[in-house]
Amino acid sequence: MLATVLSCALVGIDAHPVQVEVDLAAGLPQTATVGLPDHVVRESKDRVRSALRNSGFDIPPRRITVNLAPAHLRKEGAAYDLPIALGILAATGHETRHRLAGVVVAGELALDGAVRPIRGALSIAAAARTLGCKRLVVPQVNAAEAAVVSGIDVYGVASLRDAVDVLTTDAAPTVMPPAVPALDGIDDVDLSEVRGQELAKRALEIGAAGGHNALLIGPPGAGKTMLARRIVTILPPLDLDEAVEVTKIHSAAGSLHDRPLVTTRPFRAPHHSISAAGLFGGGPWPRPGELALAHHGILFLDELAEFRRDVLEGLRQPLEERRVLLARVGWRIAYPARVMLLAATNPCACGFRGDPTRVCRCTPHALAQYRTRLSGPLLDRIDLHIDVAAVRYRELADEAGGERSAVVRGRVMAARAVQRRRFADSATTCNAEMTGRELRRVARPDTAGAAILERAMSRLGLSARAYTRVLKVARTIADLAGDANVGAAHVAEAVQYRSLDR
Repeated sequence: MLATVLSCALVGIDAHPVQVEVDLAAGLPQTATVGLPDHVVRESKDRVRSALRNSGFDIPPRRITVNLAPAHLRKEGAAYDLPIALGILAATGHETRHRLAGVVVAGELALDGAVRPIRGALSIAAAARTLGCKRLVVPQVNAAEAAVVSGIDVYGVASLRDAVDVLTTDAAPTVMPPAVPALDGIDDVDLSEVRGQELAKRALEIGAAGGHNALLIGPPGAGKTMLARRIVTILPPLDLDEAVEVTKIHSAAGSLHDRPLVTTRPFRAPHHSISAAGLFGGGPWPRPGELALAHHGILFLDELAEFRRDVLEGLRQPLEERRVLLARVGWRIAYPARVMLLAATNPCACGFRGDPTRVCRCTPHALAQYRTRLSGPLLDRIDLHIDVAAVRYRELADEAGGERSAVVRGRVMAARAVQRRRFADSATTCNAEMTGRELRRVARPDTAGAAILERAMSRLGLSARAYTRVLKVARTIADLAGDANVGAAHVAEAVQYRSLDR
């Protein structure tokens, strides 16, 4: 007898429908799984048999064939355990046979019949709604995450027996309304805790207001990492659509940690020893990397010059296209990566070049070698080059502090609101993403501003890309000031943030 259960396969961060077909036939008792399964899926036969037996269900001594269709789509993970078990029951003539229509099922089984959590429950729920299904059966731990998707009844089950009861009775769905993203950032840090560094704080405010990439350059102990850790507190909060996008990525990576929804902007700070696969994603069964996990948030690369050259150069295309495109033999996946890159580096190998109180010990050869670690094309894609000087005693001893993050965030949100209205009819979300046409339309400087930019281009030798970056930053500075036009003051301030071009 044949039975079919609908499930989903996770490819990247999106789920695709999979028909789990179970056939019972005469022959020696054995289970064969076909349809391009990985070794975890092939091992499901042992988990499913034990789970059925320990849940009080009889398995007939028949030959069981499990087909996962479509056959060309690779299947990986243990999320097919529960649909296979329900398919075997339905194929034996169990009453669940007539209750499987319009139901999507996913879940891993323990040997005692308990249902364990899975990755990608939010993506599976979205795919189920797209398919027109009315009910979704997932592990109890994943129910709140899946219920973020409206228009489908979500049933969280703790065991195989619970799943059978859901299908054979009129049990009420596990209803969880979508969570509203929190309006607060990281509560245990605040920008006011940073002493001095007014220029760096101003530059980070500009970066947050326009979504501009930034590089902090300064000696050890100047506060670069401290500043970077606090930028999330001045960014606008996630809206619900952004939160759902971020949650899908973290769910696919298995890093939600029992959270139904990611409600704060991601701040990812990978170690400088990270591999290209770790940063961009990939592997035999592809997973999102740190760049995708920072979607709608911050990717912070501390000690930028210590990262591998191939890793840094690999950032060039994703920073332009706002996505990571991975292509291997047999699969092609795109991860969204709308991130603000924030990096920090020392001015030289010893860290004290340009410091008025400490002597740089680097030879000209060592200095040239250190500078070649960061290529010109990569630096061109960083809008703000921020000099972070060592903090003086008076600034450290000052108890007054500076502006609180909430105050700065208010100005940032006001500037972002202007940009949302400006780009309401396009895919652009902030000034850093402006296309060439939009740049000419909204960021054309006045006569005095154009003259300053012309002199800067000739004296600093700015590239065409650097030219557009200066105009984008100038547009953001004007937005923070509440000015409709880009003037000389805005252009002059934007040019000073190109210190590495001098």
